[in-house]
Amino acid sequence: MLPIDSYREVFTAFLQDKIQTKEPESLYGPITYILKLGGKRLRPVLTLMSAEIFGANHKEALNAALAVEVFHNFSLVHDDIMDDAPLRRGEQTVHEKWNLNTGILSGDAMLIQAYQLFENYKNETFRGLAQIFSKTALEVCEGQQYDVDFEERNDVTEAEYLKMIEYKTAVLVGAAMKMGALVANASETDAQKIYDFGRLLGIAFQLQDDYLDAFGDPETFGKQVGGDIIENKKTYLYLKAIENATKVDKAQLIAMFSSKNGLSNESKIELTKDIFVKTGASELTKNAIKEYTQKALDLLKTLSVSADKKEILVDFGESLMYRTV
Repeated sequence: MLPIDSYREVFTAFLQDKIQTKEPESLYGPITYILKLGGKRLRPVLTLMSAEIFGANHKEALNAALAVEVFHNFSLVHDDIMDDAPLRRGEQTVHEKWNLNTGILSGDAMLIQAYQLFENYKNETFRGLAQIFSKTALEVCEGQQYDVDFEERNDVTEAEYLKMIEYKTAVLVGAAMKMGALVANASETDAQKIYDFGRLLGIAFQLQDDYLDAFGDPETFGKQVGGDIIENKKTYLYLKAIENATKVDKAQLIAMFSSKNGLSNESKIELTKDIFVKTGASELTKNAIKEYTQKALDLLKTLSVSADKKEILVDFGESLMYRTV
C-alpha cells in the first residue's frame, strides 16, 4: 500500500496524461479546465486504495478511478449551473467562464467519456463496473432532484435530508470503493462491505461539507462560503436549528429562507450563522459527522483484509472528519 498522497499523485499524473483538449476546443476545453482545477480527488483515491486493499495493483484501477472522477466533475458542472454558482475550487465555474450552453454540452460529453473508460476492462469486470456505475449515476440524479425540491419546501425532515445526501453524494463514494474491489476481484460480500463503508463515510463527508459551507475559511474552502444559505438549502444545520430554535428564531429563519426576504446575502448569511450557533445546530452537526464516521469505521472490523490495511482506511476516514477544505 502507498501513502494516500502517493495515490493522489499517481492518479493526477494519469489524469494529466489522459485528458487532452481536442477539436472542437469549445467542447473539450471546458472539460480539460474543470478536470485540471484540482480538488481533493477523494473518490479516485478511494478506488485505487480499494483495489490494493483487495490484492490488485492500484494501476489496474486507474481507468475506473478516472471514470469516477470524470463523472463527479460532470455532476459538479451541472450542479453549478442549477445553483448559479460563481466559483468552483476558487476559480470560475464552467458556465461562468464560457456560457450556459457550453456547460450543459461539455457536461454531457463528460458523462459519455466516463462510460468509455470501462471499455479498458474485460467482459466480467466491465459488466460489474457498468452496473454499479449506472445505478449510482441514476441515484445521484435523484439526489440532485431532491435537493432542488427541498429549496421550495419548509417541511423537509431530517430523514429526507439524509436520504438526499446519501443519493447525491454518498453513493458515489461507496461506488468508488466498490469499483476498486471489482477490479481486484474481491468477494461479493467484501465488495458490498467496502461499498457500505464508503457510503457511510460519504454521508459524514457531506455533513462536513455543509458545516464548512457555513463556517469554513473562504481562503481554504474553495467555494463561496454561505452558498447553501443563499440558495435556501435545507441542510442538516438548518433542520437542527429549526428543531431547537425559539419561536422567534424559528420564524426569522423560515422568513430568511423564503424566496423574497429583503436581506442582502451578507446579512442573511451572518444572521443565519448566528442562529445555527445559538440553537446548538453547529455542534449537533459536528456530532453527526463523528457518528457517521464511526459507523463507517465499525464496518471495517468485519472486512476480510489484514489489520494494517484496515488501519489505512481508519486513518483516511478520520482525516476526512477533521478536514477544513
